[in-house]
Amino acid sequence: MNVDTNVYEKAAELIKKSKKTIVLTGAGISTESGIPDFRSPGTGLWEKMDPMEALSTRVLYNDPIKFYNNGFKILLSMKDARPNKAHYILAQMEDEGLISGIITQNIDNLHQKAGSHRIFEVHGQTRTGSCMNCGTKVSIDVLNDKIEKREIPPICDKCNGILRPDVVMFGDPMPEDFEKAWHEASNSDLMIVIGSSLTVSPVNFLPGLVKHLIIINKTRTPEDNRADVVIRCSASEALSNIITYLNKEEK
Repeated sequence: MNVDTNVYEKAAELIKKSKKTIVLTGAGISTESGIPDFRSPGTGLWEKMDPMEALSTRVLYNDPIKFYNNGFKILLSMKDARPNKAHYILAQMEDEGLISGIITQNIDNLHQKAGSHRIFEVHGQTRTGSCMNCGTKVSIDVLNDKIEKREIPPICDKCNGILRPDVVMFGDPMPEDFEKAWHEASNSDLMIVIGSSLTVSPVNFLPGLVKHLIIINKTRTPEDNRADVVIRCSASEALSNIITYLNKEEK
């Protein structure tokens, strides 16, 4: 896709001038790592299944066999994915002080694997599970081992409570990381949105908290009209070009 090079230069200028820049990432940043997004026409996961059936607390609590045969497999499918160039560039930008951190809607752990440190996981993550009774944390591997042994629902070894993945599902309240993300966005000058359709509440309210906005997404978002820069290409291509302009300005 051809993109006016001026948008990369303008994005670099905004980042340079910003006193504090926060990044918001969605499923679109991880498609280059082989993880399908949820809403893209023709390829999105939700075109193949109903999210309220696959990843909801209603099914988790009332029909755990169905949940662990369907929704849990979606979570496990991300386990071996590797970060792509976009994830590594964001880790580099954090190391260089160009961004203050990353708010992510993704549960795929790829920002951690790429070396980012300040990450606000507003939809949870797939590294661990926890007991709904005593709060004991276990690795996702422990949870999977129990499922493979037909222990459904999986039971906590400490208190016999029920274990569940640490993912925010339909019907769950937002986690503490969302409150932290809200505070972080409220205190930022610039937000770079990458690979998010900005259609999922309440995360889609976060861009409205910042004065300046860069949107990198292949399709339109509700915030395009008020964004300073809109770039419609892959996350890796956009970030690579922005970094090139940032490096030029330093010379």
